Amino acid sequence: MDVSPTAKAVQDGQTNVIEDVELGTQESCSTTETAISPAADRALLRKQDKRIVPLSAAIYFLCYLDRSNIGNAKILNSSTHDDLMSETGMTDYQYTISLMVFLVAYGLFEVPSNVLLKKLRPSRWIATLMFGWGACSMGLSGAHNYAAVVGVRFVLGVFEAGLFPGLVYYLTFWYKGDERSIRVAFILASATLAGAFGGAIAYGVGHINQAHGLSAWRWLFIIEGAPSCLSAFLVLFFLPDYPETVSWLSEEERVLALRRLQVEGSKGLHKSNWWGDAKETLVDWRLWGHYAIYFGISTPFSSLSLFTPSITAGLGYEDLQAQLMTVPPYAVAYVVQILVSWSADHFNSRGIHSAVMATVGACGFLASAALPADAYAHRYGCLVVAATGAFACIPPLLGWLSSNIFSTGSVGLAIALNIGLAGAPG
Repeated sequence: MDVSPTAKAVQDGQTNVIEDVELGTQESCSTTETAISPAADRALLRKQDKRIVPLSAAIYFLCYLDRSNIGNAKILNSSTHDDLMSETGMTDYQYTISLMVFLVAYGLFEVPSNVLLKKLRPSRWIATLMFGWGACSMGLSGAHNYAAVVGVRFVLGVFEAGLFPGLVYYLTFWYKGDERSIRVAFILASATLAGAFGGAIAYGVGHINQAHGLSAWRWLFIIEGAPSCLSAFLVLFFLPDYPETVSWLSEEERVLALRRLQVEGSKGLHKSNWWGDAKETLVDWRLWGHYAIYFGISTPFSSLSLFTPSITAGLGYEDLQAQLMTVPPYAVAYVVQILVSWSADHFNSRGIHSAVMATVGACGFLASAALPADAYAHRYGCLVVAATGAFACIPPLLGWLSSNIFSTGSVGLAIALNIGLAGAPG
């Protein structure tokens, strides 16, 4: 039986063999370039999308659910003093510290995580992260004091740090620069779905308070953490690593997939020169401009992920109703985020789209601050506008960054630094 060049590279596993194979692949690409039609290109994209985008979005959905549920737990059944704050004896200051330690861990471990993703392969590393953060979420259900909450939240940050930058990096192995923003948006949009579903789930879980002797907030951590642990095994077997290694692409489709990414994509089986890439990335002043911009626009995104339930509780909605009222801002943000990202890719204008939506979000926050404290309905409308802008400005900016870097190692490092230095869970 004949062995395809790409399959041979995977089987041999040697760097020199891979390099020879890729040279052969490039030659075959150049000779067959005229025979590849736009229809074949679109068919390949659809095939990749079916395997990659829904699964990646589902993974991030579970990640965001487990990250943000502490905000729901803070006020869940607070009217009966069965909430997280009452049962752990935490003050508001201590609660803030428990959120900050997550961000510290998140910022510290993003770069190492992206290095490991490339070395261990995406499916293995992401499955490991997934099981870890699911276990941490379930572990929070057993917390009885401030120290336990802080400790578990730090470890949760370690595991979740690698997911979003890892997924953005992962897309560069499969898609060109002008194809990434919309796919990042679909993945990031799952966070808005998680925010909406998280509020709805918390509302439902609030009705089983003290079932089997456990408060509803403890059940919330268990119910939302368990799916991540179970799904990790599915991710291990079903998340495709690289175009060169999957069996569901034909040989012609592999050649096309590799040719599309010769100039602007990451190479899955290339051995990266991490020290050289690190030096190149760290001294590029243009990238530091990206980092500074991302720091500014990602802060509201991070705040909303943790404080939306508390914000709605301060707008005249109480207890379980406050959980339910977190749904509309996320629902609107989901739709707008997809539309803006499609437009950014279609018109190849990511910076402008990101700037406009960041301005929209800022206007929402400023208007809310300027309104009287008791103007609940108007301030709630401002929350919807703020959330829409805060979420929609992120994908075009990340697509812009990844499309301006061309070496495999530099892409992974720059994405991780971009999100990590911002200190905001993207």
